[in-house]
Amino acid sequence: MSDPLTTPGEGFHPHLHDAPDASAAPLRSRLHHIRADALDGDTAQTGGMRRFAAVSGRAVGSEKLWMGQTHVAPATSSSDHHHGESETAIYVVSGHPEFVFLEDTGEGEREIRLRTSPGDYIFVPPYVPHREENPDPAEEAVVVIARSTQEAIVVNLPKLHALPPQDG
Repeated sequence: MSDPLTTPGEGFHPHLHDAPDASAAPLRSRLHHIRADALDGDTAQTGGMRRFAAVSGRAVGSEKLWMGQTHVAPATSSSDHHHGESETAIYVVSGHPEFVFLEDTGEGEREIRLRTSPGDYIFVPPYVPHREENPDPAEEAVVVIARSTQEAIVVNLPKLHALPPQDG
């Protein structure tokens, strides 16, 4: 392929380059290319991890989706949190992060730990408190996250606890 690479934020509409008002093209009428080095760290955060937005309402005009990366340093645990009304899908890129939540057994809550490997997926339903841990002493864990809301919703919690069912 000899076509030139697009520049950050540029869509796949070659005619936009020749238009005098190319910058006025509506966000939702074009494709967007978000380069790995252009991810935005100015998004909701949780202690012990770092989130980077790629696709969001602010960045590309998405209305129903947020997508980005999360990095958890070696031997680190995130704070306990949930993602409000967002459904969250997680794809493990590297490392072996563990996802921890509480399950009600009918006789009380017990901690469940999902141990993952590259290529695995995790689904986090709305309002489910959890945390990410990276037990590896040397390797950073990196995951790609997709959420069903326009921006990243992060509600940090004082402890990992089950929330009452949400009306909806």
